[in-house]
Amino acid sequence: MNPTSPIGLDEREADPDPINQFRRWFDEAKAAGLPLPEAMTLATASSGGIPSARLVLLKQVDEDGFVFYTNYKSRKALDLEANPFAALVFYWPQLDYQVRIEGPVTRTSASESDEYFQTRPRESQVGAHASPQSEVIPGRETLEQRFAELEQLYRDRVIERPPHWGGYRVRPERIEFWKSRPGRLHDRLCYERQSDGPWRHFRLAP
Repeated sequence: MNPTSPIGLDEREADPDPINQFRRWFDEAKAAGLPLPEAMTLATASSGGIPSARLVLLKQVDEDGFVFYTNYKSRKALDLEANPFAALVFYWPQLDYQVRIEGPVTRTSASESDEYFQTRPRESQVGAHASPQSEVIPGRETLEQRFAELEQLYRDRVIERPPHWGGYRVRPERIEFWKSRPGRLHDRLCYERQSDGPWRHFRLAP
């Protein structure tokens, strides 16, 4: 346990809205100067229930959910098309914080994806066109050659978002906040979305 981190997670002091509580912790992680506080583990499963996990970057969070972007032909995307549910995990060890999120997943709108794509560094825009993500390729030189060709092609042009690239939004139905405590008697505060809209929260045993 990090002795400099805040002590405890009290449900009486937690925000009744888990999105606000997440923003509170996320802002703490950013203020602490942690490397890539937006990195999150994304877990998906195939139509046959075979799990797969990887790190992606959170690009937006609001009342509608947590947004990330990817290639729509990647393994994660194929999983999500077949089984549109996911779990996310944030872990900020310097603060002894962990956040777990579960819920259904939908694509962002084309306009949202277009808008975000134009904020990406130019080389990342070229890369989105160049990389057939998750496909087998003969070697790295194939990828670098394709990148060079596209870089030349788009040299004096605006790079449009490729149709096979865009965003996903995880709409949380369950969010758990975990805070390390001595003796492994950790604090676990769980929020569940109710059918009528509001959230309820309760404490879980560690």
